[in-house]
This record gives sequence, structure tokens and C-alpha cells, in this order.
Amino acid sequence: MHSEVEALRWAMENILQHSTCQSFVTDCKELIAMIKKPHAWPSLATELESIETLQICFPVFKFTYIPRSQNQISDSLAKTARSFYREFCFIDCSILVWLLRLPQV
Repeated sequence: MHSEVEALRWAMENILQHSTCQSFVTDCKELIAMIKKPHAWPSLATELESIETLQICFPVFKFTYIPRSQNQISDSLAKTARSFYREFCFIDCSILVWLLRLPQV
């Protein structure tokens, strides 16, 4: 779970530099539970505290669960990014057309 929390923190920090996007979506129910009740996860207290601090920077902060089966585009993008042999970063509130044309992994 540590990697999911770190990924969320990274995404929040970077989206603040590029967009006013205020909604984050995940297929990880545990991550939502951590955001809602951070005190229940003492081993991740430092990381969850930084996410709480970042939430203040967003006028409205929305964090939503969507099952992976209903989120095939994002799942495909994540699998494609993992298959790259170099670092790949994508920060935006919309999907680039060329990414949708990549073969499904």
C-alpha cells in the first residue's frame, strides 16, 4: 500500500503545477479507506499526513473509487506505461489521443 499512497502524493503535487483538476479516481478500495481514516493506518502516518496537507491546496477535493472493470482505459494506460523501458510521466485531466491508439497490453 505504501506505493499507492506515494503515487497519490506524487500525482497531487504534480497536478497542482499543471491544472486545477480536483478529482482523483482509483480502483484501490484500501487507498480510499486510508484517505478517509488516516489514523487507522499508523504505519503510513507520515505519507497520509502529506496527502492531508496537499488536500488543502485544492478548492474542492474529491477522491472516488471506480472498479477496474469499469475503468479499462486507465487500466490499459497504466499497463502500457509499465511496459515502457524509460521513465514515463502523464499528468493531465484528459487522455491524449495517441495514448488511446497504443495496443492493449
